Amino acid sequence: MFDKGVFLDVGSVDPSDIVWSPLKAMARHWGWHRATASRQTMERIIDAELVISNKVVLDHSQLIACRNLKLICIAATGSNNVDLEAAAELGIAVTNVTGYATPSVVQHVFSLILSLATQQQNYQKAVTRGDWQRANHFCFLDYPIWELSGKCMGILGYGELGRGVGRLAKAFGMNVLVAQRPGSGPSPERVPLDELLPQVDVLSLHVPLTPNTRNLIGTRELALMQPHALLINTARGGIVDESALAEALVNGKLGGAGIDVLVAEPPVDGNPLLDPEVPNLIVTPHIAWASREARQRLVDDVTVNIQAFLAGKIRNRVV
Repeated sequence: MFDKGVFLDVGSVDPSDIVWSPLKAMARHWGWHRATASRQTMERIIDAELVISNKVVLDHSQLIACRNLKLICIAATGSNNVDLEAAAELGIAVTNVTGYATPSVVQHVFSLILSLATQQQNYQKAVTRGDWQRANHFCFLDYPIWELSGKCMGILGYGELGRGVGRLAKAFGMNVLVAQRPGSGPSPERVPLDELLPQVDVLSLHVPLTPNTRNLIGTRELALMQPHALLINTARGGIVDESALAEALVNGKLGGAGIDVLVAEPPVDGNPLLDPEVPNLIVTPHIAWASREARQRLVDDVTVNIQAFLAGKIRNRVV
C-alpha cells in the first residue's frame, strides 16, 4: 500500500456512479480532486507516491520536483499528458489502461450511424413542428432512409476499436474495407485511403492523432467520398479538418457526419461544427467511451495496475 495517493481529475471519470473502494484501499491517505488546473498540479502532487491522472498534464518540471513519486497511473489509453522521457529518467513507473471502452465506443459509433441513416433528427424535428400531424398519409416520408445491409463500411485504424466496429458492421450485413494507415507500407489486406474513400458508404475513424493523421480528412479527401456517405469520428479531434467538414455538409457534398471529438475540448471559443445551420450533423461531447460499465472497468483496471506494481510485477507499463 502507498502512503499518499492523489487523483487529479476524478470528475472526468465519475459523475457519482462508480465504486471506488478497491482503488481507495491502495493508499493510506488520498488527495481526491474533481478537477485540477495547471497552476494547482504541483502543490497537489509534490509529496505523493502515487498519482492518477486522466487528462491533467504532468511535465518535466513537476516530475523532477516530486522526490517521493513512484508510480503514475494514466486513467486512459493515451499517454500524451505525461512527460514519459522525464519519468523514465527519474525512475518513475507509468501505466495506462487499454481495451476498457470497446463495447461503449462501438455502440456509440453505430448509434451515430443509425441515427443518420434513418434521419432520426430530421424526423423528430418534423414531428415537433407538426409536419406529421398535417400529413395526408399515416407515414411521413420527407427524408430518405437507407439500410446498412449491403452497404460498404470503411475503417481507418484497425486496432481494438476498429476491429470491434468491423465485427458489428458485418453483423449488419455490411461489406468492410480496411484503410492503409498513413505512413505505413502497403498490405494486401489494406486499401490505400484514396482508393477506399470513393467506395464507402460509411467511413469510421479509429487512428490516434499524430503528425501523419492531423487533418488527414480534409477538403480533398471529403471530395473523394460519395455525396450520400457518412463520416464518423470517435477517435481524436484534429484528424478531420473541421471547417472543411462543415463546408462539405452545408454544400451537400457529404450525406452526414457523427462527431464525438473536437480539436479543442470543451469548445469554449466556438467551433464551425457547432453552427446549428450545418445539416445532417450530430456532435456529441466526447462520450463514446463513457458508459458506466466502461468507466468502472477503467477504475478497476487502474486498481489492478497498482496492485501489480506493489507486487513487483509489470502490467500495462508505458514506462
